[in-house]
Amino acid sequence: MGQKNSIKKLTVYGKITDSQDSSSLTGVSIRVLENQSGVVSDEKGNYTLFLAPGSYTLEFSFLGFEKEIRKIDLKSNFLLNIRLQEHYNQQVGITVRSKRVINQVKNFEMGVQRLEMKTIKKLPALLGEPDILRTILSLPGISTVGEGATGFNVRGGGIDQNLILMDEQEVYNSSHLFGFFSVYNPEAVDDATLIKGGIPAQYGGRLSSILDVHMKSGNPETLSGSGGIGTVSTRLAIGGPITKGKSEFYFTGRRSYADLFLKLSKDPTTRETYAYFYDLNSKLNFHLNPRDELEIMGYYGRDVVNLAGVIGFNYGNGLAGLDWKHKYESGLKSSLNLGFSNYDNSLGIPSGINGFNYQNQILNYQAKLDFETHPDSILHFKYGASIIRYQIVPGTTKPIGDSSFLNPFSVRHQTAYEYGAYLQAEEKFSRTFSAQYGLRFSAFDYRAADQDTVYSYSGTVGTELSPVNPIIFPKGHSIKTYFNLEPRISLRYLLSTNSSLKASYNRTTQYIHLISNTTAASPFDIWATTSNNIPPELADQFSLGYFRNLPGNDWEASAEVYYKSTQSEIDYINGARTLLNKNLEGELLYGVGKSYGLEVYIKKNSGKLNGWLSYTLSKTERKIPGINNDTWYPSKYDRTHNLSLVGTYEYNARLSLSANFIYQSGVHTTFPDSRFNFQGLLVPYNSLNSRNNYVLPSYNRLDLSATLNNKQKPGRKFHSQWVFTLYNVYKRRNAYSIYFRQDPNNPNNTQAVRLSILGTVVPGVTWNFEF
Repeated sequence: MGQKNSIKKLTVYGKITDSQDSSSLTGVSIRVLENQSGVVSDEKGNYTLFLAPGSYTLEFSFLGFEKEIRKIDLKSNFLLNIRLQEHYNQQVGITVRSKRVINQVKNFEMGVQRLEMKTIKKLPALLGEPDILRTILSLPGISTVGEGATGFNVRGGGIDQNLILMDEQEVYNSSHLFGFFSVYNPEAVDDATLIKGGIPAQYGGRLSSILDVHMKSGNPETLSGSGGIGTVSTRLAIGGPITKGKSEFYFTGRRSYADLFLKLSKDPTTRETYAYFYDLNSKLNFHLNPRDELEIMGYYGRDVVNLAGVIGFNYGNGLAGLDWKHKYESGLKSSLNLGFSNYDNSLGIPSGINGFNYQNQILNYQAKLDFETHPDSILHFKYGASIIRYQIVPGTTKPIGDSSFLNPFSVRHQTAYEYGAYLQAEEKFSRTFSAQYGLRFSAFDYRAADQDTVYSYSGTVGTELSPVNPIIFPKGHSIKTYFNLEPRISLRYLLSTNSSLKASYNRTTQYIHLISNTTAASPFDIWATTSNNIPPELADQFSLGYFRNLPGNDWEASAEVYYKSTQSEIDYINGARTLLNKNLEGELLYGVGKSYGLEVYIKKNSGKLNGWLSYTLSKTERKIPGINNDTWYPSKYDRTHNLSLVGTYEYNARLSLSANFIYQSGVHTTFPDSRFNFQGLLVPYNSLNSRNNYVLPSYNRLDLSATLNNKQKPGRKFHSQWVFTLYNVYKRRNAYSIYFRQDPNNPNNTQAVRLSILGTVVPGVTWNFEF
């Protein structure tokens, strides 16, 4: 026995991709025929086998793809990348493709959902435009404050508490058209992973979730493309080899065209109005040698609105990244990522005596180095370090034209550095018990952007504080530094081959904050760094879950309970002014919060009828001195019930039908409880100083869609389909907000008025194509 254990194990490792579009294949079975051992590929298509030196036959199999058999003579660690060919079914004349899910019972992940673009494209979508962010709202624990609201809320957290990534670069505003669509062009997306519990140590900087979106790479063998013409926009993607087998490109573009129809109007004012959004994605991949890969990505997107020259605004993101992956002879893998992210917006009147332009901006520069190694089949290590430099322009205004009566104004800029380092291990203690544990160290250095005068603030809590004790710091000088340790642990115990129990704990720290005191965030809200007055936000989250799969993973189900407590939650005094306020820090309040709930998820992965059901029962509260008489009050993101039902039925090879239904309890808002008469006007006010004391009516909606594939001859590359959608089928007038006004017919009465963004059925049609 001792001699057998002393034999040194070698590794066979690599990545498995689809030969057609180079997308990674998750859940591919890799079997060693000599000893019947094996593994499955992970969410990025990677796999690792541990074998003694010798000759082996490896079988790679995946539903919908041809089997691949490879024989190897293993004398040292061996790199073996595999490209699987799709299986063409002559009997039905269609290509059958399926990326099967990782067995959720056996991995460590809790609160994790993965979505593929081919699934999203089948679901009902607003105006026929498939969208990742609207789809994840049907997952457990995910909500939004209303139709058309920017971003999404996870387990009661704010939209800024989600780290949203595009090929590892941070996206600060994920919306187009004020939240109706996202920055993710469906032609450019490969897959998306949402992590809201058991967050691995490699991620930092946010309290609630990680949305990790991977964009497509080009096909290294042949030129291909796809696109769509829809009710809202037109999109096009093209990719292929630069040098066959060694490098490839992938470019996508999308533009909405509502403004083009406005030019057909007979009204001259309407003809001079335009509103549109566009985005561009690019990716270059270079296979430098069997051990080195270089990836370069870029993104630029913008929303532009001009109301007949009276007022105009625009906002958008710009991203760039470089990722170099290297595989060492020892089996160690490294990834060096350099990146840049910018979000800016502007608002103004282009001419006249009131002409002005307002701007704010946040940008960062990132460097990150990660390592991954499998010393043996029991241990798996990840470790690395990162640095991010932030530059924030909270707001500047400039007059336009000589006749403008406005004076230039600027709020002090902010500069800071965020550092991170982590070590994470996965260990199998026995056949049934495994753990993933790690520690993240984070630090934040708030510095003077220029020669800055920094204040402390004094006064009565709950009212506007006054700046005191000015201190002058030279440019680049450190003003305040914070350090935090963030332990993470996830445990998994196999009850059987088809069921498991999991538990996790993680602490997270957030150093940058979105400043927004409105019900729904807008593109013009500002970001602020942690400073000498604004402390970092902290969260401790505990999760416990039961996971069960039917044999073959055709069905999966899970139930999770969680409890999250937060420190230094940010809220605002009544009437806080967040834009162009040099003393903004004097209007912020800090306290604690808690969120807890139950999440149930049932999913059918295969068959003619598939889809999922998700249900969340939750509560989110805050307790902040100076608000609600210093007692607990519900967060504006609190929704007691959240139910989603999503289904797709493959009627035949050409036609599929989809539907989704959403029900959510109403969000909380603050209503007046009294009123007084002032010179004939009824003025409502809140006499009890209560916060979020009322719940809006529940939100519910039904959407339907049909996808019709045009006839395709075997071997023909061009394929197209029509997608027809009906959004909000039964014309529900969901309340975005409720406001009060004096009844024009009876001045002694006050009217409550419901504001609905969409109060009718919205049809959509899209023609999609591939070649």
